[in-house]
Amino acid sequence: MMHARFKHTCVVARNWDSLARFYEEVFGCVRVPPERRLSGSWLERGTGVSGATVSGVHLHLPGYDESGPTLEIFQYARSEEKPPPRANREGFSHIAFEVENVAETMERVLRCGGSTVGELSSAPVAGMGTLTFVYLADPEGNILELQSWK
Repeated sequence: MMHARFKHTCVVARNWDSLARFYEEVFGCVRVPPERRLSGSWLERGTGVSGATVSGVHLHLPGYDESGPTLEIFQYARSEEKPPPRANREGFSHIAFEVENVAETMERVLRCGGSTVGELSSAPVAGMGTLTFVYLADPEGNILELQSWK
């Protein structure tokens, strides 16, 4: 069997620096130097994007040491708009963060430029405890799930 290890998830942003600051402020993510400024035929070949030029950063995710997975926030010099977020849209849906207090973290997301997608909800889940969660969106419309288990 092949050995694999999860490395990162990439979010393509309209403004990578602003979106990175949101994740730093709300969730305590930490930048992994250096900032990336990438271009060239190798990038075009690998991404399949003609004239690909990207800039951005990787962020250490909370709850992991420095060797853990990162959130890669990149901005292409030319990007395509996406449709509005929907929790049931096929493909990648959301990024989830387990937090101590969902309501307090939700308020922080909203104060820092995020928006609501769903409403705060809580229910027992058979054999797992009580889940409190909410779907929100970051300032660029990417869906976030905040969750807490008791």
